[in-house]
Formats: sequence, C-alpha cells, structure tokens
Amino acid sequence: MSQVYIPGTCNLGKSEVKRRQFVALLGLVLSGFSAVSLWNAAIATRATLILPLFVFSVGYVQSRKKFCMAYGFAGAFNLGKLGELARVSDPADRASDRKMAFRILVEAATLAVALTFFYLILTSLL
Repeated sequence: MSQVYIPGTCNLGKSEVKRRQFVALLGLVLSGFSAVSLWNAAIATRATLILPLFVFSVGYVQSRKKFCMAYGFAGAFNLGKLGELARVSDPADRASDRKMAFRILVEAATLAVALTFFYLILTSLL
C-alpha cells in the first residue's frame, strides 16, 4: 500500500519516518550520556538535560504520528525518497498542517519537560 498525503495527519513516507526514528534514538542516547554525566551536578545544570530530551521527544512524536513538524510549518510533505519535498498548495491543507505541527511541538515539549522533571526528582532523592 502506498502512502498518501493527508492534510494534518500524514506528511511523511517510510524513509522519512525512519529518519525521525533515528533522531529519536540519537536523542535517547545523548540523553542517557548526559543524564549520567550530570548526575551530581547542580540542579540548574542537571536541568539542561531537557535539550537532548527534546531532540528525543521531537523524533519520537514525529515518527509515531508520521508527520514532520518542520514540513508542517513550511507547507511541505515527502512521501517518496529522502529530500524529495512537495509543496502543499491548498491554503486549508496548509492551515491543517500548521495546526498539527504546533500540536507536535507542544507534545514534544511536554514530554521533554516531564522527563526532565522526573530526572530532577530522581537525582534529588538518590
């Protein structure tokens, strides 16, 4: 079954989803290394873990939703090979995509904040 662009729902093909999964994995690995290295640091320094956790969160949410936040804000989609972008021509579709892109941004930020908060509590207790 070939994938089809669905405004506000799907703007990524399989290769693009795999790229987002790689970003999530990279963010998770960076978060793990950062979490270990920051364990005994001051709380403000430990809070910087939010940065690699945000990288993880953005990749994770985008890969799960099959929707790229940047493409949504830019009015583009890619269901084919990497780098083969197509433009969204319908203004209503672009608006729907921007709404989903903003939703992904909020979900990823919320996940990153929640994970960082959990880390800060854990490191304070142990």
